[in-house]
Amino acid sequence: MRLGYACMNTELKTVFRTLRLATVEAEGTAKIKELTLKNMQTTLEIIQWNIENNIFFYRASSSMIPLSTHPVNDWIWWEDPDFLAIAEQIRLLVEASQMRVSMHPGQYTVLNSPKPEVVKKSIEDLEYHDRLIQLLGGNDLILHTGGAYGDKESAKARFAENYLNLSNSIKRRLRLENDDKTFTVRDVLDVSKMCGVPVCFDIHHHNCNNDGKPVDFAEILATWEGFGIPKIHISTGKEGFTDLRHHELVSEADFNELLLLLGDTDADIMFEAKLKEQAVLPFVKQLAQK
Repeated sequence: MRLGYACMNTELKTVFRTLRLATVEAEGTAKIKELTLKNMQTTLEIIQWNIENNIFFYRASSSMIPLSTHPVNDWIWWEDPDFLAIAEQIRLLVEASQMRVSMHPGQYTVLNSPKPEVVKKSIEDLEYHDRLIQLLGGNDLILHTGGAYGDKESAKARFAENYLNLSNSIKRRLRLENDDKTFTVRDVLDVSKMCGVPVCFDIHHHNCNNDGKPVDFAEILATWEGFGIPKIHISTGKEGFTDLRHHELVSEADFNELLLLLGDTDADIMFEAKLKEQAVLPFVKQLAQK
């Protein structure tokens, strides 16, 4: 079992640099490269810190390359020797430590949108993530189903239909997560049956949005056959069990609830907490003592 956190490291006080379109138009794509290399160096430092502290699960930042899919960005970063040199350092560390690296495309990557132009841009963003995560030595792209658009069943079918049009490379890495407002675990399992996408179970989202139905964990696990160890998300509500906002830490009660659900099943657990690695470290030590 590997425990991990997302993107920022509070001890290292990391920052991933972004870029305004106007700046690129004024200074050129060399500015994109400059900031990308700084972001990659930051990622390398985080990976090194994780290994030193026995954290072997990490979500890399989606904003690694500013304006990654914008037409203004004509930099072929995946062939740039300077970029590839840092990427190789990261990948070698990831492979040597058996660290699991994931990425989570953002809220505007909506594969089930009824608008073709939105789907097109979403696929472009998935292609960016897929290319980057391969160079980092990672293998998981986490996505939400999207919107219901007034007809959840049609929205689910549309996700499955568009999923089938993705490249084989993206299909091997894409995982579908239940969300806290619209698509329950049951919904994403329905989508999985249509297209074969593995289900990334978020236990806090399930506690907040479940239609009163219990988890069929065996059914979730079955979606991972051929895709490796299941990936699970955990968080604690900021001011209560079903508070959608994330607490700074993950409570021991919530973690133990998840362990009870897992039983003897091996899984990798992503902590979604405001204090990032600080939320993970106590549980890494707890598991090491067992």
